[in-house]
Amino acid sequence: MLINACMRFLFGFCGCLEKRLRLGGDGGGGEEEGGGESSDLFFELRTLQVATNFFSELNQLGHGGFGPVYKGLMPNGQEVAVKKLSLNSRQGLREFTNEVKLLLKIQHKNLVTLLGCCAEGPEKMLVYEYLPNKSLDYFLFDKTKSPSLDWSKRFQIVTGIARGLLYLHEEAPERIIHRDIKASNILLDEQLNPKISDFGLARLFPGEDTHVNTFRISGTHGYMAPEYAIHGYLSVKTDVFSFGVLVLEIVSGRKNHAKELGGERADLLNYTWTLFQARKTLELVDPSLAKYIPDEAAMCIQLGLLCCQASVQDRPDMNSVHLMLSSDSFTLAKPGKPGIQGRKGQWNTTTTSAAFSNTNPGSTNTATTRVSGGSSFVEEFSRNSISYSSMDEGR
Repeated sequence: MLINACMRFLFGFCGCLEKRLRLGGDGGGGEEEGGGESSDLFFELRTLQVATNFFSELNQLGHGGFGPVYKGLMPNGQEVAVKKLSLNSRQGLREFTNEVKLLLKIQHKNLVTLLGCCAEGPEKMLVYEYLPNKSLDYFLFDKTKSPSLDWSKRFQIVTGIARGLLYLHEEAPERIIHRDIKASNILLDEQLNPKISDFGLARLFPGEDTHVNTFRISGTHGYMAPEYAIHGYLSVKTDVFSFGVLVLEIVSGRKNHAKELGGERADLLNYTWTLFQARKTLELVDPSLAKYIPDEAAMCIQLGLLCCQASVQDRPDMNSVHLMLSSDSFTLAKPGKPGIQGRKGQWNTTTTSAAFSNTNPGSTNTATTRVSGGSSFVEEFSRNSISYSSMDEGR
């Protein structure tokens, strides 16, 4: 009965999406080349079987939490990515329905485009635009491929992800929290422009709601904010924390936890904070980068630390983040110690208490209080004349 109910719900939304596509949509900033060819939302199972060579391992692009993703070639010559739901995943059916529902409402150049779906018999699939450069982690964490991401590309990727999150949090028809921002969920197009993908865990916030307390904690270890991981307190600042971790990964070219590095270096957040306190911030920068702009790199590192603050209120929202990344003159706070997750998934008690005590659950506006100027920001910088040493702890 659950499956039938979910599928009735799914087809209702799919019908709305099909109508929208047939009417041409709003264009999404010109990102849907060939959109007229995809006006038929529903793909037949056999069409996708032929397109993917019957879901051959040679066509497999990766494997997410709810099933594998395959490259396909449609009869009209269009390349697509087919996300195939695992047949034995009841939870995955909910995620599948959720993803269609959310992608119905959103359209942005920094979000992956849904072309259609297949719900034939037991098979449940989503069909997306194909992005040839795979995901960010494919380049970032491979020392043979990471040099392809020079500093300008990395800064472009950071800015693009920020734009995508700003759209989800403040500009979409309804507020959306992604809940699983990480390198493997950032896809790259031909020019290495980023597109946020995998909305299976995303949460829709209708109306004026800004946060919720939930018992269902979903996400990826190492990227989850402390107040969410322990107390189930979910707000846009949950995504901000994940974004902060991702920014530090992009600058450093390493994962948030790397056992092979040993000692304090193994934990990226803790290591970054140690360098910041010692005024050695730029030692974090990926050594594979032949050239980079020290001022921008130092700013990104400090911004990453700000986004990972233990207290919800101390983190900037994505509007403030985007302004910092796109402005020549901006203000930037001096961060305190970030909320740091232990190796076994346990959070420091003091850090967790501080994070949650400042959320003020009785106020629905607290979680999205905008941090932009005033006493929250204590130092001013111009990107053209910034001294990165002044950004470090101890000034």
